[in-house]
Amino acid sequence: MAGYEARAFWVRSPGSGEIRAETLPEPGPGDVLVRTLYTGVSRGTESLVFRGEVPPSQYAAMRAPHQDGEFPGPVKYGYLNVGVVEQGPDELRNTTVFGLYPHQTAYVARASDVMGVPVNVPARRAVLAGTVETAVNAVWDAAPLVGDRITVVGAGMVGCCIAALAARFPGADVEVVDVQEERAVVVERLGARFVTPAAATAGRDLVFHASATAAGLNRSLELLAREGTVIELSWYGDREVSVRLGAAFHSGRLSIRSSQVGLVAPARRSTRGYGDRLALALELLHDPAYDALITSESTFDRLPEVLDAMARGDRQGLCHVVTYTGV
Repeated sequence: MAGYEARAFWVRSPGSGEIRAETLPEPGPGDVLVRTLYTGVSRGTESLVFRGEVPPSQYAAMRAPHQDGEFPGPVKYGYLNVGVVEQGPDELRNTTVFGLYPHQTAYVARASDVMGVPVNVPARRAVLAGTVETAVNAVWDAAPLVGDRITVVGAGMVGCCIAALAARFPGADVEVVDVQEERAVVVERLGARFVTPAAATAGRDLVFHASATAAGLNRSLELLAREGTVIELSWYGDREVSVRLGAAFHSGRLSIRSSQVGLVAPARRSTRGYGDRLALALELLHDPAYDALITSESTFDRLPEVLDAMARGDRQGLCHVVTYTGV
């Protein structure tokens, strides 16, 4: 298969994307050739990348596992890819796999860099694996207890996936806070309760913050019970964030802890690796409730205009799926 042709989406420069032709290497021993079926767009992170808002100090930390090019561009970025193995080891050939690969019609990778999608998980839903993996890591970081009063501030992809996991804890009371009231349908399908910021319940044991706004972070602190904790998942790019550390922050002995998917949570780092965490995320996606997170879809050829609209805030919703049928 030397000279196998593929096409990939690139951010040419901040605010400008294009699709480029690429020639793939011939798969070697232990490699797989994957034909892409679907990719998912991580709206928050990929919008920051598209707009060129990754701070130079974070270029290394924000690098995607199989990124080509450098920030701010040209750069090929993305990490939610589901495809079919066309060449590779017998046990993987013709199977559906998830890989942390950019938006590309096909790619060659080490077989160890992809993971089989369980047969009870549809390929389209499997693009959520990376986001569910982030949620798993956040829950490992937070270590909620049975019966906890849990709030998630920010009903985006990550926030909704955390809510879905937290709602399955015995006795947990899970509330999701967002300014977009149309998210209520998705939240309720995931088994949690939706409220606006003004109506949010106070006295919470644990708050996950995923709104990527200073207002959301400050509201998260306001909702905590004494000695409660905010798990901060938002990434702000190069924006400064003002946090009010007066009021009850010290007297209530409140805490803010970061959670980031780049490392396995300390509570599980000695017993679980990246592969274990991703495999768990894929298994959790057997639940059809996660389909509620997929709110829009387009063909691969339209990706430059779709990402441009997302980066400008013109396209709302949760997970956007890119389809590769016929490309």
